Amino acid sequence: MSWLVALFARLALLAVWLSTPLVNRAFHGGWVLPLLGIIFLPITTLAYVLVYYISGSVTGWAWLWVVLAFLLDLAAHSFPARQAARARSTRGGGSSQPGSI
Repeated sequence: MSWLVALFARLALLAVWLSTPLVNRAFHGGWVLPLLGIIFLPITTLAYVLVYYISGSVTGWAWLWVVLAFLLDLAAHSFPARQAARARSTRGGGSSQPGSI
């Protein structure tokens, strides 16, 4: 499910970037940071662009939305690892429990 949220954020950010000047305004015409944002932190980058569009700059309490988006990105990236660790712990059987030889 987390990959679906990240995919939607990537597609939305790409659509905003290609169809409006909002991304260019938020990143002052640069293309490297938005590209890295699409690859690594799509929800954070999209939130930054939206907050910049609404308030004209990202200052003060506006950073709260960017930080919340960053935490959501971290959760989306950590979910597959958490699922894999949970699968390994249930698959291990009796020999992987502490105290057993």
